[in-house]
Amino acid sequence: MISGLIIKNVALVDSATLHFGEGLNILSGETGSGKSVILDSVNFVLGAKADRSMIRYGERECSVCAEFQVEEDSRVLKELDELDIESDTTIVITRKYNLDGKGSIKINGNPVSLSMLKKVTSCLVDVHGQSEHFYLCKESNQLRVLDGLCGKELVREKEKLLVLLAEAKEVKKQLSVFSGNVQDRNKRIDILRFQIDEIESASLKEGEEEELKDKRNKIINSEKIASALSESVSCLTGERGAIDAFKQARRSIASVVKYGREYEEILSRMEELLSEAEDIGDTLSDFSDDFSFDEEEANEVESRLDQIKSLKSKYGDCISEILQYLEKARAEYELLTHCDEEFERLSQKQEKLLKSVYETCQSISSIRQNKAKELCKNVVEELKTLNIAKPAFEVSFREFSLADAPRATGDGLDEICFLFSANAGEPTKSLGKIISGGEMSRFMLALKTQCKGINGISTYIFDEIDTGISGKTAKVVAEKIAKIAKDTQVIAVSHLAQMACMSDHQLYIEKKEENGKTLTKVSTLDEAGKVREVVRLLGGEDENGFAVKHAEEMIKYGTEYKNSLKNTLA
Repeated sequence: MISGLIIKNVALVDSATLHFGEGLNILSGETGSGKSVILDSVNFVLGAKADRSMIRYGERECSVCAEFQVEEDSRVLKELDELDIESDTTIVITRKYNLDGKGSIKINGNPVSLSMLKKVTSCLVDVHGQSEHFYLCKESNQLRVLDGLCGKELVREKEKLLVLLAEAKEVKKQLSVFSGNVQDRNKRIDILRFQIDEIESASLKEGEEEELKDKRNKIINSEKIASALSESVSCLTGERGAIDAFKQARRSIASVVKYGREYEEILSRMEELLSEAEDIGDTLSDFSDDFSFDEEEANEVESRLDQIKSLKSKYGDCISEILQYLEKARAEYELLTHCDEEFERLSQKQEKLLKSVYETCQSISSIRQNKAKELCKNVVEELKTLNIAKPAFEVSFREFSLADAPRATGDGLDEICFLFSANAGEPTKSLGKIISGGEMSRFMLALKTQCKGINGISTYIFDEIDTGISGKTAKVVAEKIAKIAKDTQVIAVSHLAQMACMSDHQLYIEKKEENGKTLTKVSTLDEAGKVREVVRLLGGEDENGFAVKHAEEMIKYGTEYKNSLKNTLA
């Protein structure tokens, strides 16, 4: 839920701090006092489009900071974790915007983009205003609302559908190999045969290129290597070389061994050293005798490297990739040369998969239609309590057949439309054709009462959802909102006394003039202030004892009604 909001330099608000609590938070005030500024500020910090006109006159920057309290297992914490943003159960979002059209967004002190902000706040707050019907006019959004009510049974069928669609996509990809005419296919077969023969004739081996490069390097430096080997052999085995010197040294030490054990140990070490020196000398001598390269061998190395280079330019960056390409080419060649049998096999598999896709879509549609009937029935009952005597609400499903299976998505094949009529004898119409703001407000409230809690969001914001209603209907609307607020935080802008009476927290918004400037101020009302506000909303005067008593009675009823909700088992 939103626990606090700090607004600076937004429209007529120079600085305001709002504290919200659990349950129903009502914002009220005279028309034009700035209630819309408060909600604009909330929308701004949630990710709405920014505009320079929202910056207070004479200032260069505006800012809004919102603090949220969430549950430990909240979905929003998983979203933050994916963004590598650490958070406990407190989330602080700050957004700034300046006259240069630039701004900054931070979540728990971490800079984020606007798209990242929207992804996070979509898990926190659900805003419902007088333009809510624009959201619901989109049929894909209507489908989301319905799916949210269908529960785990629908989720399981959707998961099954996704697996089938992935398989069907792969089969379609394989079948695409057979697209085109016979001439095109034969051309492809010829190309593949040439490529396979070219690679196979090269008889490539892993690591061969590195060995050839090493050999070429030796050929290039052959004179230097031969000279080094010859000189090394001469130094070790030549006349008066190192080995002769070691032998002379050994003889000298051997003559004094009898005079001390330490000389015996030295002699042993010298013999080991002499043996190793002789072995090295023999090895170097063999290297020197065998070391030779002729021009023909050098040409063979260069030719082989050029061949590998040519193959790399066509089939891969290294021998390993070339061999992988060979395997793929062989598989495709085998497929195309037996295309009739393979095409038939894949076609049958595709047909079977599309049938399974269709049947799963039917199952998904059946789940939705059953839930839609239940939803329509419950919404109609809710609308009757909202003083719409003979409402009609239905969910229209477009029919589909097996032929539509190829266009199925992860949501299935359903195309739905919410149809509503508020008056007896009138046909149901799509929501976009409902003109009355009062009817739309009541329909939205009835729908939201049924959909409450399906998305895990803990805060609903209603922007004057009570527009166009009064009297007995206003009382029922207030009771519906109170029901929603029983286990979900609700922040609502309202002009109705009935709504104010149900509030758990009442915030009053007013305009004041200070030092020649008009400012919007927000204050949290105590019980006495709440009574005065209810009197004002009723059109009465504070001095009128009857009006005050009436307000107190209404507030008392609101308190008793909320207490009765607390005692009702969910």
